[in-house]
Amino acid sequence: MRFLETVMGIPMSVDIRNESDEVADEAAAAAFEVLRDADRRFSRYRQDSELQAVNGGRLEEAGYSDDLREVLRIGRAAADASGGAFTLRASDGSLDTDGVVKGWAAARAARALDGHGIRNFCLNAGGDVVVAGSPDGHAAWNVGVRSVDDAQTMMAVLAVTDCAVATSAAYERGDHIVDGRTGRAASGLRSVTVVAPDLTTADVLATSVFALGEDGVDWALGHGALGVIAIADDGRLLAAGALPLAVAS
Repeated sequence: MRFLETVMGIPMSVDIRNESDEVADEAAAAAFEVLRDADRRFSRYRQDSELQAVNGGRLEEAGYSDDLREVLRIGRAAADASGGAFTLRASDGSLDTDGVVKGWAAARAARALDGHGIRNFCLNAGGDVVVAGSPDGHAAWNVGVRSVDDAQTMMAVLAVTDCAVATSAAYERGDHIVDGRTGRAASGLRSVTVVAPDLTTADVLATSVFALGEDGVDWALGHGALGVIAIADDGRLLAAGALPLAVAS
């Protein structure tokens, strides 16, 4: 069964296999509530979010929620590991947790599915994907990596299970990723896709590599990535680690 909602302003879906309708409904509802709760807490577009309370000076650090503290810890660790390329600051200097929150929230939603006994699922959070088990009759889930030039063309298709795939790119939202070392839009890469054991790691690493540029492709393997595929500004394909490509049937 496939469930679809718009959360954080983007389409998100949950595909559950080998379960009754009742079990799947309950599990998907729990997963989407996790995602909606993260949006309520961390949205930069809601004045009632905890993030905007921090940015507006209405909330001091002593009052931060445990979730906000966890997200900040993850982001600060990524900033340290990347030499400052990853940043929790927007170009205007405000706190911006977008580089962490989507993957972190989706990883939590995946844990909610697991907690409801779901063993075969694909959770797609706006192109960032976490999978468990496999779909009916197949050994793995196929996850497409789109072309930087054409949304209808796949540059590669990965056959994955029990892991996560995240992509950072400029082809949809423009120059939205800031290189924390310069305070300017990151340059050097057009897209980065990271395969990692969990979506928090994959998402943070994809953003970090995009900010680091070409040097980040190999760097990511030492910081939790299983595999990385990237496209440089000049069109070169860069890859490192294990990239389980699907075989055409």
